[in-house]
Amino acid sequence: MGQTILLNNRPEGTPNLGNFKFEEQSVGDPQEGELLVKSKYVSVDPYLRGRMNDTKSYVPPFEVGKPLTSGIIAEVIESKHPDYKAGDYVSKVMPWKTLQVITTEDLHKVDASKAPLSAYLGILGMTGLTAYTGLTEIGKPKENETLLVSGAAGAVGSIVGQIGKLLGLRVVGIAGSDEKINMLKQNFNFDAGINYKTTDDLTAAIIEHCPEGVDIYFDNVGGEISDAVLYHINKYARIINCGAIAVYNETTIPKSLSVQPFLIKNSALMQGFIVSNYASKFEEAIAQLAEWLKQEKLVYTETIVEGFENIPQAFLDLFDGKNKGKMIIKI
Repeated sequence: MGQTILLNNRPEGTPNLGNFKFEEQSVGDPQEGELLVKSKYVSVDPYLRGRMNDTKSYVPPFEVGKPLTSGIIAEVIESKHPDYKAGDYVSKVMPWKTLQVITTEDLHKVDASKAPLSAYLGILGMTGLTAYTGLTEIGKPKENETLLVSGAAGAVGSIVGQIGKLLGLRVVGIAGSDEKINMLKQNFNFDAGINYKTTDDLTAAIIEHCPEGVDIYFDNVGGEISDAVLYHINKYARIINCGAIAVYNETTIPKSLSVQPFLIKNSALMQGFIVSNYASKFEEAIAQLAEWLKQEKLVYTETIVEGFENIPQAFLDLFDGKNKGKMIIKI
């Protein structure tokens, strides 16, 4: 028997623990070509909120009464596939289950001797790939430009800023506490930070810390913060829309500035993306990230919560900004 977490009902506005349901389920034996695996680390990410709604998106919505899914690092307990053996560690988007039988489709081996297992959910996984491909493919950074990152203390934002510095940019981060701002500057090499919760005038703060304007804006939050940035973009600025956590829980269409005048006036680009758009770049990106990590030019922060039973609460905590860097549950 193993435990699983189901979508109990669809949230209205901000999710709560009642949207999740724990259930004991029997686990069958693996058939030819399959693996029995035990979950070790589970990733929770803001984008999962969108999948809790019954709306069209780039991935199908979660089904009520079925398990939620996300990136998981698991240990192989029993293998019926020649390329895998008991004791191997693997990574895949899987249901939230303690034990399960899986196929090897889209499965990747991970090497615990080269990096901590949790890193393969973060800096060497989807998080790192999102940061690298979004910044390089859409941002097209040029040395000495100014990069502004919102949600900068989060999993993606903290890596984006570091990559920006390695590519010769001035990097400014926006986050929600003085502790996080200090972390950006001391741990992640950001040039400056803005605490949006204590800043009375965000536009004035952007002028102060981005005196030559904003050439690249890596947007993880949307909402009023991103509206304020538009007033300070330079000619030919590139705005990278990665996330919009500020509006994910809205039950009505949020009111926002009309972006067209800003884009037209500055001949600026605004582009949304999902990481799978750049699948052809993954090998190159992982090689570069791994090399920087090996050279200790990149560091990463994780918020690790222990216990399968704490997955829903860890997910909810993302929307209160309780994570520093990647939010991961250790089973």
